[in-house]
This record gives sequence, C-alpha cells and structure tokens, in this order.
Amino acid sequence: MAVQTTSTDVPELELEAKGAAGGGGGELGKRHKSLTIGAVCKALAQEFPDISISKIRYLEDQKLLTPRRTPGGYRLYTQGDVARLRTILRMQRDEFLPLRVIRQELAAGRSDEPAPLPGGRRDGARAWRPSVSVGEATGALYSIEDVLEETKAEAKLVRELEEYGVVKGEMRSGVRYFDETEREIIAAVAELARYGVGGRNLRVFRSSADREANLLQQILAPALRSRNPQRRKEAVEALENLAAVATHLKHLLLIRDLRKIVR
Repeated sequence: MAVQTTSTDVPELELEAKGAAGGGGGELGKRHKSLTIGAVCKALAQEFPDISISKIRYLEDQKLLTPRRTPGGYRLYTQGDVARLRTILRMQRDEFLPLRVIRQELAAGRSDEPAPLPGGRRDGARAWRPSVSVGEATGALYSIEDVLEETKAEAKLVRELEEYGVVKGEMRSGVRYFDETEREIIAAVAELARYGVGGRNLRVFRSSADREANLLQQILAPALRSRNPQRRKEAVEALENLAAVATHLKHLLLIRDLRKIVR
C-alpha cells in the first residue's frame, strides 16, 4: 500500500534530497545519513503496510521516539531511530503490547532481538515470548474521571462495560476505581466504539477469553496448586507462554477469516 504524505511533509522530503545531493561531510553528510519522516514511511511500508506519517508522529507524542530536529523544525531520523521504530511496530503487531508496556520494554533495553524465555526450551521447540504477565499488578488504581480523561471513552460506554461484565472496578469511599488492566480494556473498547462497537457486542470477546482461561487452567491446574515454589513458578511461566501461543493462534485464525471477507 502506498504511503501518502501531506503537503506539510514536502519540505522534509526536499530537505532529504538536498542532503543526498550534498554528498560528503559536514552538516550535509549528517543529513545524508538521516531520513525524513516521509522516507522512513517508505522504508517501512513493505513490512508495515499501515504505517503512516501521522502514526509516527503519534508515537513521538507518546515519547517513544525522539528524532533530531533541524533549525527549521523538520524531523530527521537516524538509522537507530528507524530500528527503534521497527521494534515498536513489531511489538504492536506481533505481541499486541500496549504502548505503556512497549515503553517499559524499550527502557529495559529491548531491541529487535527477542528476549529469551526464562527456563527457555532446549529441545529445539520454538520459544514463544510471553505477551502477557499474570503476575500481580502494580496495585495502582484509577478513578473513573482519570480513566475517562486518559482513554477518551464516554461514561456511557464504561457503564455498558460494567453492565455486561467486561469490567468491574471497585468502589472506595463512593468513588469507582479501575486497575491498570481494566483501564487498558476501556481504552481498547473506546477505539472499537469509534467503529460502532458497543458494550453488548463485546460479550463474544469476554466469552472467548473465559473459555481460553478455563482451558489453560485445566492444563496447568495441578502445577499451579503446587506448594513447591519452584514448580509453581515454572507453571506460571508456562501459563504465560501458553497464553502467547493462544493469542498468536487466534490472531492467525482471524487474519485467515478476514482475508476471505475481502476476496
């Protein structure tokens, strides 16, 4: 899919052309090694067909990218910036990680090379990197006002989610609070709501998640109930790994069915 640029990006493309024409060293040499935002889009379009200039700018607004700026205010991306952007896009596409988690991964030194799994497989089987953590949450709670402000969701939508059991929250001193996971759920549903998906439509997602969780629980129930700390730790790691595999499988099945729709 061709990447469209807006009129405001033309000067940045011209800037790149000038840098390339300049050839050698000095500031022109630095420009030659850097890419404009339009050139970055073109470089990544084959692997990420939905990449756009606005999406790159959004990731910059979220403090995930910090390109150099020229005195005229144009963005210039180094090869390191492009590699970082590729890593971000892959974590979104392949692991379905929210930006908050991606930011933590990058801060921890995550690169394009996937981190090895704890107790990784040595039998030649494919190692799946967990895309979810079932460990204890941070304990942070967010008031309904904070959630509405951060997710841009409507209060009516959140009430629907509560009504259909998608989120629950908890009351404290007359105020309803949500944990991090439920806040992320509300943010995702708010995005779906832009396309007309309401709370009642999400029953299928909740039912699917319940069935998957029950299946994984049956598989690992004995180990998860073990009083041996090491065995329980291994079971939790296996649970996260199984969740990653199940998520990836569901993603592939969805892609397969969607391709049938657009044929």
